[in-house]
Amino acid sequence: MRRYWPIALGVLLLGLVIWFALGLARDGDQDRLSDDQLANRADENATSAGQGPDERCAAPATYDLMKRELFRQAANLRGSDSAVFDRLAAYAALRVEAPVVEQQDAGLDMVSCSARVSLDLPPGVAVVGGRRTLTASLSYAVQPAADGSGDVVTLRGADAITIPLATLAKEGGQSSAPTAPQVEPNSVPSDPLAPQPEPSPSPPVTAPPVSRPIEPSPPPAPRPERAETSARPSFNCARARTRGEMAVCRSPSLASLDREMASFYTRSYRNADSGQRSLLEQTRARFLGYRDRCGSDACIADAYRGRITEIRDIMDGRWSARP
Repeated sequence: MRRYWPIALGVLLLGLVIWFALGLARDGDQDRLSDDQLANRADENATSAGQGPDERCAAPATYDLMKRELFRQAANLRGSDSAVFDRLAAYAALRVEAPVVEQQDAGLDMVSCSARVSLDLPPGVAVVGGRRTLTASLSYAVQPAADGSGDVVTLRGADAITIPLATLAKEGGQSSAPTAPQVEPNSVPSDPLAPQPEPSPSPPVTAPPVSRPIEPSPPPAPRPERAETSARPSFNCARARTRGEMAVCRSPSLASLDREMASFYTRSYRNADSGQRSLLEQTRARFLGYRDRCGSDACIADAYRGRITEIRDIMDGRWSARP
């Protein structure tokens, strides 16, 4: 009998090993998720990580993209100072009221929204007329960039902000314009909005003979009033004759508006039918007469903005004769 007890002990030990292995396998199956559970877990993670259309319309990142796009379009209208406009965008504030989802395209991952937008300009700058807050009702679309770098925003109906924003100038001056700060390479200015010193041209000085004392030079003669050529409107400032033309040639901001209006008129006239062309020609003389009767740069700027709106109304069939 004694010779069988080692065999019985071996069988017992083998049974314990098998039971322990089966227990581990059972516990592992209990901890493992089924395929359906894994799919549900993945859906839950995707939902929590993404944003719905309402959140994308009202996301702070979307508002920042909208603000920078407004300044970018204004710099394009102005035709210069894009670096300064980009820098000012960081200091401006955008307020968005009641954003609404208008449409969603799941295939493009795009959502279209609309809202009432107010742009507060940074201290020290204003548009022509002195305004520092620009407001408009506009539409905007948010979708991923083609290169995967993030979302991009497309604006529609932003002219009420971008056109006056293109006339941005230092506050307190009608003809001064924001200029890019002059900095040394690889250096960063402490305040990008700080006014930069303007170089003053100095006349050449002829050194007197050594034997003669230096006499004070007489005061410079007053310059005759004439149209400045520093601004570049759509017409030749050397031929400026009316008060409105001279004012536009003195102001880079007004010259930018003039170029924008002239470009819009040319494109519209090219695509207009005979009736629309007749209206464009009839209203042109009235606009020029109104502009030339203005007594301030603000009045002239409003005349240009009104003319742009008038051209758009003629092309869209919404124009009606005004007294």
